Amino acid sequence: FPVRVESFSIRQGSGGEGRYPGGNGTVRRVRFLEPVTASILAGHRRVPPYGLAGGGPGKKGRNYVEHVDGRVSELGWLGSIELDAGDLFVIETPGGGGYGSLS
Repeated sequence: FPVRVESFSIRQGSGGEGRYPGGNGTVRRVRFLEPVTASILAGHRRVPPYGLAGGGPGKKGRNYVEHVDGRVSELGWLGSIELDAGDLFVIETPGGGGYGSLS
């Protein structure tokens, strides 16, 4: 495949606050080596994951493309985009909501 995974890491600080903090999401950075059409269908890009019993929400997810010419194209929860060779697709998954009040 004409794809290179440049990194796959924990999205530090993306979980919601709470007596039991929400889990962190991930960050995937995928570089395309040939022109392609990329599509995504993802959740919690407009509304953050909610916390329970007084816990805070997790961070919303984000999808975007860093083009080789320096432009950045934001994608929502549902999108499709034409990519050139060298473009980088970044997927930041949402963090989980926290549980329980801190007080």
